[in-house]
Amino acid sequence: MSRAALLVLADGRFPAGGHAHSGGAEAAVKAGRITGTESLEEFCRGRLYTAGLVSASLAAAAALGLDPVALDTAADARTPSPALRVAGRKLGRQMMRAARATWPSAELDALAREFPKGAHQPVVLGLAARSAGLGAEDAAYCSVYESVSGPATAVVRLLSLDPFDATGVLARLAPELDLVVGRAVEGARRALDDGVDALPAASAPLLEIGAEVHAAWAVRLFAS
Repeated sequence: MSRAALLVLADGRFPAGGHAHSGGAEAAVKAGRITGTESLEEFCRGRLYTAGLVSASLAAAAALGLDPVALDTAADARTPSPALRVAGRKLGRQMMRAARATWPSAELDALAREFPKGAHQPVVLGLAARSAGLGAEDAAYCSVYESVSGPATAVVRLLSLDPFDATGVLARLAPELDLVVGRAVEGARRALDDGVDALPAASAPLLEIGAEVHAAWAVRLFAS
C-alpha cells in the first residue's frame, strides 16, 4: 500500500478524537508550567522522551504484529493515572472507529471485539498502521508527532499563542523526534524476542499528577 497512507494517519484532521485532548497542557498552563513558547518547548520535550517514547514503542510493537492484548496490558502497566487510562481508552475507541472505516481488517475487528470499550490508543494506532500497510517506524512517527503536536495546538487555544510560534516549536523538536522514533522501534524489535517487558517504561510523574487534578475540574476546555 502507498506510503501516502502515513499522511492520512498522521493528519490532524483524521477523525480519531485527538483534537479534544491537550496531552496534559491544560493542567500545565493552569499550574504555570507553560507560559509561552519557551516553556511549551520544554514541556513538549519532556513529554516526548517519556509518554511519547512509551506510546511510540507500543504503536511500533503493534505494527510489528505483537499480541495486541499483551500490549494493552503493557500500556495499562505504564499508565499509573486512572484518568490517563480512561482517556487512552476513549482515544483508542475513537481511533478504532476511524481506522476500521478507513482500512478495514480482521485484526482491527478482532481487537474491537476484545475491547468493546476501547483498547489503549497507541495499540490501536499501531494496528491501524499495520492495516494500512505501514511499518513500525511509520507507526512510531505518527505517535511521537501526536505526543507533541497535541499540546502545541492546545496551547495556541489556551494562551492565544501565535500559531507560527507553536509550529516553530515542533520544527525545532524534529531531530529529537527522529531520535525517539529510533529508540521506540528498537524497543519494539527487542520485544519480539523478549516479550512486552522489553518495551520502554519511561515515567512522567507530573503528567500523571496533572491528569488526576485536571479530571476533577468542573469546567475545562479539553477532555484531558
